[in-house]
Amino acid sequence: MAKEDFYTLLSVNKNASEAEIKKSYRRLAMKYHPDRNTKAPEAAEKKFKEIKEAYEILSDAKKRSAYDQFGHAGVDASMGGGHSAGAEGFGDIFGDVFGDIFGGAGRQQSHVQRGSDLRYNLQLTLEEAVAGTETKIRVPILSSCGDCHGSGAKKGSKPVNCTTCSGIGQVRMQQGFFSVQQACPTCHGSGQQIKNPCRKCHGQGRVEETKTLSVKIPAGVDTGDRIRLANEGEAGERGAPSGDLYVQVEVKKHIIFTREEANLYCEVPISFPTACLGGDIEVPTLDGKVKLKIPSETQTGRSFRLRGKGVKPVRGGPLGDLLCRVQIETPVKLTKDQKELIEKFSNSLTGGGKQHSPQEHSWTDGVKSFFDKLTG
Repeated sequence: MAKEDFYTLLSVNKNASEAEIKKSYRRLAMKYHPDRNTKAPEAAEKKFKEIKEAYEILSDAKKRSAYDQFGHAGVDASMGGGHSAGAEGFGDIFGDVFGDIFGGAGRQQSHVQRGSDLRYNLQLTLEEAVAGTETKIRVPILSSCGDCHGSGAKKGSKPVNCTTCSGIGQVRMQQGFFSVQQACPTCHGSGQQIKNPCRKCHGQGRVEETKTLSVKIPAGVDTGDRIRLANEGEAGERGAPSGDLYVQVEVKKHIIFTREEANLYCEVPISFPTACLGGDIEVPTLDGKVKLKIPSETQTGRSFRLRGKGVKPVRGGPLGDLLCRVQIETPVKLTKDQKELIEKFSNSLTGGGKQHSPQEHSWTDGVKSFFDKLTG
């Protein structure tokens, strides 16, 4: 399938200025980034990479000139041209998009690689999630070596510039009239070599250890929420910045309550006499017990709302409610006398006709009508 024209991909004219190309690229890169297109991440990622490739060609004066003259053939790596964005990571792309916004002076070649981000799954009780808490976690990570301070070089020495690339981290190879730039094979892009490696980390600049961290959990978090601990991820290579640690929240199943956003729900069993005659019962909340007034003739499944007894969402919004759904409990293990009383009670209801059990009679009438239609 033929590649789409790079100018069309970036929604610019062929005579567009460098500033216009960069502005359009930023807008499209943010629009199609996979993290912002969770419903169709694969399609977004494909579009994202195409936009990235187009920008890398058109933002480079020499590559743009070659593309304008020879089209895709002039910048195809397999034919001696430039490189594809397919192998690029999204971290580099974020640098292109947001570098200028946050004060960067354009993209520069980095000799060091930022440490990896880590994730820690943290289980909380519902009470801890609603009220907030502070807990300690132990995380196995790669930390900066204390002996060499992350440089990888033995104490008293330091890394030296790579003799192959002179500290640039990249080498340039000529293929025909095109020049191809790639990572230095000697220093693997770091730009430095270690002549005397640190004995503790063996020149890696990082060591394995288990770190204990204190995590403050804000009130109102729920399953799926993430808490970011900046610079608490893995240490970067040879003194590069550390990654971040993301604490992923998972709320344990509660014995009484279930949660849906800001509201809490619970089922409350009530006795048959209470359902008939009404009365006050005690129900639990996260703040303690409260009294709930049950009106007479309450049917099973009815819900009662206790306002303000739910959850205050972590991202703001009104305090939720507690909804209590009553379930009428049928008496069990009845004595002979109790059975006789219930039988007398049942007989007394029969004389009242539909007024004592309107739902039952309505349902019975509906069933009779249904079968009449089938047989008619």
